[in-house]
Parts: sequence; structure tokens; C-alpha cells
Amino acid sequence: MREALRIILVFLGALMLSACAHVEDKPQPIEQAGPIAFLPALDGDYFPLDSKRTKSRYHIFIRLPHGYAESPDTTYPVVYLLDGDSTFPMLAPQHLFLTYDEGLPEAILVGIAYGGFGEINRRGFDFRPILEGGGEGGSANFLAMLEDELLPRIDSEYKSDPEKRVLVGQSRGGSFVLYAAVERPALFYGHIASNPGREYPDRKLYGMGRAMPQVTTDGLLVVASGSRDRDYLRGSALEWSATFAKRDDLPWRVNFLDIEGGTHAASLPEVYRRAMLEVFSSKKD
Repeated sequence: MREALRIILVFLGALMLSACAHVEDKPQPIEQAGPIAFLPALDGDYFPLDSKRTKSRYHIFIRLPHGYAESPDTTYPVVYLLDGDSTFPMLAPQHLFLTYDEGLPEAILVGIAYGGFGEINRRGFDFRPILEGGGEGGSANFLAMLEDELLPRIDSEYKSDPEKRVLVGQSRGGSFVLYAAVERPALFYGHIASNPGREYPDRKLYGMGRAMPQVTTDGLLVVASGSRDRDYLRGSALEWSATFAKRDDLPWRVNFLDIEGGTHAASLPEVYRRAMLEVFSSKKD
């Protein structure tokens, strides 16, 4: 009986040693290693932002420029990407390649994400000033979240240049870019609206038919439209270019990019390339 018990104890001890060795050989959990630690084109930082203005949580992903830590006195433009769930992993490497190939200045990229594409994603509310049924949307509070909560945190914790902020949005996010440009003309230097959505109730791009703020900035508003975008959005963008863009009371300079062969969403990297070169070439001039 004692011999049998001794054998069982030895066997259990061997199992425990084997299990410990197996645990030690396992890679670190993703929470310890960081979700993008092995993707250097996305290297930077992350923090959750629980907004008092919108009562929502946002996931803020930050891509830092190459050589950021080695240049303590250098400040950088900051590019804020709406719909960061998809635009951040798409455009952060794109910006790096544009720096290599086109001489685009390095920048801090900030992706504002919801953490999913389902019910948690509030872009249909946050990016609309008025909902389809006529109710109040969330644009005012979302813009206040940017102005009062996110931008001050980025400016205080990172080596940002507040004079070189750029806001980028696609589709419904593009319509919010137009909203921000009209409601806070000087908050961002560059505004890039790719294939922007139309607004209720007049079915036009935001700002059309409105009186403009009586301010003047040196900023630039870029609206891009793909020639293969949905007919109603394409028509609205062409109308914006033919009428609104020619007004003499606009608080910023405007540029319309006609993306030949471009589609609604998949052409965003090309829009980013052309628009960012416009933004920074004009800033340099």
C-alpha cells in the first residue's frame, strides 16, 4: 500500500513539473505583449476614453512617428481618424509610406475607435447633427468631446503641434468633418471629407445653404468624391463643388478632389494620399 502511494505521489509530482515547464514555455498573453506590439507601422500607444460629453467609451489608438523618442524637442502634426476601428490600421502604414515616397511630414496618428462594428458602434448617432426622423443627433456632443476631452489630452501627453491638426472622415465620418469645419473652423487646420454623407432634411452636404461663421483661418477643407460612388452621393458632391466651393464667404480654402474610378470606401487610401499632400504643400507655401 505504501509503495503504491509513493508511486502515485511521484507521478503527480512529475505532472506538476511538466505543467510548470509548459506554462513557462508559453508566449506572453496578448494583454501583456500589447495587441499591436509586433506591428511597427502601428507602433505607439493606446488608452480608453470615457467621455463625459457623449457618455460613451472610445478606444484611442496612437501611431507615433519614426524616431519619436530620439527627438525630444520635435513636435508633430496630429491626424485624427474617425472610424478608427478600420481607418487606423489602414492609414497609419499609408502615412509611413507617404513619408518614404512623397516626403509627407511625419505625424502622430490618432484613431478614434468604438471597439466593434455592432451595437457598440455609434457612428450613426455621433456623426449626425439631425437624425433621419428629425430628432437631435450626437454631432454637437461628439465635437465637444474632441475639443474638450481628446485634443487637450493629446496635446498634454504627446509632442503635438496644435497648429497642424487634421481631421479625416469617410462617408458618414466625412459628413462630420464638414460639420466640424463649419461649427469650429479653426479647431483643425486640415479637414478631409471622403465621399461624405448627406444631411437630413435637405439631403445636401453639411454647410450648403447655411451662413458661414464670420471668421477667417488659413485652414484647408478637402472634399473628395469617387466617380463610382453611389449616384446620389456623387451628385451631391458635384453640386457642392459647383456651388458651395465657389462662395466667397468661406472661413477656409477649399479643394475638390475628383477620384477617377474611385468607389465609396475602398479608395480612402488614395484620398488620404492626395488630400494630405494638398494640406501640407499648402501649409508649407
